[in-house]
Amino acid sequence: MSELFHVSSSPHVRSKDTSSRIMLYVILALLPTACFGVYNFGYRALILILVTVASCVASEWAFERIVHKKSTINDFSAVVTGLLLALNLPATLPWWEAALGARCFLLIAFAADMTNFAIEAYSGATPLAAMRNGEAVNTMDLLIGRTAGTIGETSAVAILIGAVFLILMGVIDLRIPGTYIVTFVVFLLLFSGHGFDANYITAQLCGGGLMLGAFFMATDYVTSPITPAGKILFGVCLGVLTGLFRMFGANAEGVSFAIILSNLLVPMIEKITVPRAFGLVKEGKKHE
Repeated sequence: MSELFHVSSSPHVRSKDTSSRIMLYVILALLPTACFGVYNFGYRALILILVTVASCVASEWAFERIVHKKSTINDFSAVVTGLLLALNLPATLPWWEAALGARCFLLIAFAADMTNFAIEAYSGATPLAAMRNGEAVNTMDLLIGRTAGTIGETSAVAILIGAVFLILMGVIDLRIPGTYIVTFVVFLLLFSGHGFDANYITAQLCGGGLMLGAFFMATDYVTSPITPAGKILFGVCLGVLTGLFRMFGANAEGVSFAIILSNLLVPMIEKITVPRAFGLVKEGKKHE
């Protein structure tokens, strides 16, 4: 009988997934995008991927040794960080700059290098820059990836293959990326001045880092809301901010900054969307 009343601390129900398994799923999901980036941009892309992954793993190892923390290298989180960083960089970036850190820091510190997408196969402007200048872009090239851009943002097909894999594995759901994309499309319909132009909307969705950001960066467990309503509100913030940056900002992109600013709002989003506990009443109603 005593075995039926075994007492233990929470949580009482545990998922079979571990951090290392989830990170491994993310790595597998990013492989189509990474492989296409290497195919598209050549050995330079491969070097940057290896450099960023190695620098992230080494940085985590060094930090944990300094602060005497248990090593977490085996959970592959540093590998995912390095891989995502590389996929957000142009293949022309010097390797030592890539080893320094986060994309937004690199955009501020090395703006010229971070916006240099000229490589043997592609010497023109990125699709978003071309559209801002009033030029037409080939949406089929954007879907396949035959265009200038960062290593991992060019092929929407490769990104969507990885996204479907993560959804099927239960790693992410569609609340954040779905709301993000829908909100951004609504913003374009209202404020872009192009109306319901399918080619323009498709080019905006497939050009730049929106797809990569929506499925692989905005859905990060640590920096995104955990409440269902919070995820939807988070996606709305992402879509509005990305639209503001792209339509009215000085930069043609804006996804990275939209994600960072929305991450800052997560504590407030969770505070206003946390479900009320069953039976909880407001303080003022107790005396009625």
